[in-house]
Amino acid sequence: MKKGLSIVLGTVIALSLSACGNGATTNKTTETTQPAKTTTVKKYSFGTDATYPPFEFQKEGKYIGIDIDLINAIAKEEGFEVDLKPMNFKGIIPAITAKQLDGALAGISITDERKQVVGLSDPYYQAGLSLIVREDNTTIKTPEDLKGKVIAIKKGTSGAKLADEYAKTYGAQVKYFDDSPSMYQEVANKNADVTVEDFPVISYKIAVDPNSKLKIVGDRLNSDFYGIAVSKDNEELLKKINDGLKKLKDNGKYDEILNTYMGKSTK
Repeated sequence: MKKGLSIVLGTVIALSLSACGNGATTNKTTETTQPAKTTTVKKYSFGTDATYPPFEFQKEGKYIGIDIDLINAIAKEEGFEVDLKPMNFKGIIPAITAKQLDGALAGISITDERKQVVGLSDPYYQAGLSLIVREDNTTIKTPEDLKGKVIAIKKGTSGAKLADEYAKTYGAQVKYFDDSPSMYQEVANKNADVTVEDFPVISYKIAVDPNSKLKIVGDRLNSDFYGIAVSKDNEELLKKINDGLKKLKDNGKYDEILNTYMGKSTK
């Protein structure tokens, strides 16, 4: 009887030890098969004015242009994602200061006034403003010829600021518009005498649109440089943009992007 009891107890103990051993092994295996933590990629929202070829415009439902390609290439170099927000140019800077956008790229001229409210990247393109008239206009060649004339201009641009100065200096009248196509059309329809636009933008417009009825007159009025705008306190993003921009210039991608839209002779 005792012998039988001993056998039973021995069997129970052996089974208990075996069960404990299996549990320990299972726990250990579970710990080593836990998935690794994934790294979250930052996504930044960028405003843009999609009516500004060749820097940003819409074609076949897709947003393209120098600025669009540039920010996507910078993002690839620096490991972040871009959430593009097409909008009216005049609302871009206020949206950044209100923290509704992380940044913006829209042919934004670097000015002391803008530096007071937003951070601006290193310059990435030298533009400069030009006078544009209807192709049959022979009376306007310089700012001095603007006395009593009507200037069509896009709100919130560096061209608008210059147009306001010309209005005070030469007694010109300024008509404001929300987008570039509208101000071009105003000149083409003879409802305005002249407009002021960035040289590379209007050069591209005239080159691709033989029916524009527009021409550039005189020398460039200034020497604007474009920069990418960010929230003034977002030094991390500004550094990523500047670092990425330098890499693109060093590896040739920057020139490749410009040549795609403007050719080697118009940089």
